[in-house]
Amino acid sequence: MRTAKRGLMLVLLGLVIAALIAFTPIRFLFDEGELKRALEASGEWAGLIYLLVFIGATVLGFPGNIMTIAGGAVFGMVWGVCLSQIGATVGAIGAYWVARRVLHDWFQTRFQHSRLLHRLNRAIAHNPMGILLATRLSPLAPFSLINFLYGLTQIPLKTYANGTFWGILPLTFVYTWLGVSGKELLSGGERLPFIVALSLLGLLALLPSLLGRSRSVS
Repeated sequence: MRTAKRGLMLVLLGLVIAALIAFTPIRFLFDEGELKRALEASGEWAGLIYLLVFIGATVLGFPGNIMTIAGGAVFGMVWGVCLSQIGATVGAIGAYWVARRVLHDWFQTRFQHSRLLHRLNRAIAHNPMGILLATRLSPLAPFSLINFLYGLTQIPLKTYANGTFWGILPLTFVYTWLGVSGKELLSGGERLPFIVALSLLGLLALLPSLLGRSRSVS
């Protein structure tokens, strides 16, 4: 019975993926330029389409950095941050739910020996919000994979949702700014905002190691 249910879930997931590829701009997720053009051609529906595609893509495990950069280029700083933040958070909750409720056995079998999963479980037992923020702040952390792995842990949904929302906010801001400043640069604008945005991204990538060094020194 469990095998049949899991098979049905996999079939449904495959149909969802096929529908997204056929009827949404999800095929542009790895091409920032094409994604930007598709959104601009969507007119007044661009915001809603962007949000729905972002959520669906995150649930399915697609990386969201290109989406966020394109969102900044199309919607600007304020709306780009708002839409990307909602899309990434809701999508991460959806991926967590898929791993915990829908395809738990499949994910458990696949990742039960994962070193990262064991590290997450140990850290969650001591400081769940701390490990959430740490894994969300760094652009080097595998965001999509971690979404699913958290679904295999005992971390409560409320803690997961709060930690995800606040943890990804700095990255959402920086990636959106890269989209905004990159568009301005390509239009003949100043280089400084784009360089600052890139520098902030590099700082976020180095932040975990810097914090680790400061703790070891203290």
